[in-house]
Amino acid sequence: MSLFSRLVRFLAKDGKTYYGDAILPKGITDISKAKQARIIQGEIFGKHRVTNQIADIRKLLSPLALDDVKTVRCLGLNYEKHARESNMPLPKNPVLFYKPITSLSGPTDPIPIHPIAQEGTGLDYECELVAIIGKACSDVPESKALDHVLGYAVGNDVSHRDWQLQGGGGQWSLGKGFDGWAPYGPGIVSTQVLRDPQTLRISTKVNGRTMQDSNTDGMIFSVAKTIAFLSRGTTLLPGDLIFTGTPEGVGMGRKPQLWLKDGDVVEVELEGVGTCVNKIEFTKVAGVKL
Repeated sequence: MSLFSRLVRFLAKDGKTYYGDAILPKGITDISKAKQARIIQGEIFGKHRVTNQIADIRKLLSPLALDDVKTVRCLGLNYEKHARESNMPLPKNPVLFYKPITSLSGPTDPIPIHPIAQEGTGLDYECELVAIIGKACSDVPESKALDHVLGYAVGNDVSHRDWQLQGGGGQWSLGKGFDGWAPYGPGIVSTQVLRDPQTLRISTKVNGRTMQDSNTDGMIFSVAKTIAFLSRGTTLLPGDLIFTGTPEGVGMGRKPQLWLKDGDVVEVELEGVGTCVNKIEFTKVAGVKL
């Protein structure tokens, strides 16, 4: 399905934006450490090739251009310990919600906090494995589900608990779908490199302090089970992103609760993929009093 090992989209030092296959130093697996990439020509979800042309990376961008993204699906309560810290019952089926594609951002972009999300309390982090669909599937069996995955990234399902649980009319998306509230990356690691997504350490740091430290083996619904379930009667398309849920340790579940504030730096990491480091930035809107 893919010819690359570690897909990145980046701003090069020549001022142009490219897709590329990240070049990493020996022994390094964190894509955020890449300084160069081999330029990819063609369509990421179609015919493409990795060239021998090497470009210097100025800045890593979100791994997929918005034009290449179809939907952003997300799972809630997909780790048992997180469901328990949230005082919610364990789900019998995957808990599905959506984010708009405008919530997507890159691995080093600031996380903008609109004035509406500065009200009340509850600004929170959630480290998550992100699976990217690379080949269309419908009613796919669990045993074949991973054959339709392009690769994996790490993401932060930024959330505002007041808007999620109280102001959204019972729907979670309002409290999770603000612009820039789904940074992910730092690239997409091919399934040729990461063959088993259920054995990976996943973590979050806030201002250098570890807040979440778990493993994807703790998922209630594995990536394969999730894809099989979501594809029942619904076609998953190349460019669909699936945020697969967060482990325990979120701010809401801590005692005392810990909420993000302006200037905080949030770092989410997935073993074999790398790190996204994003700073919380409270923004202002003309005509709005803060």
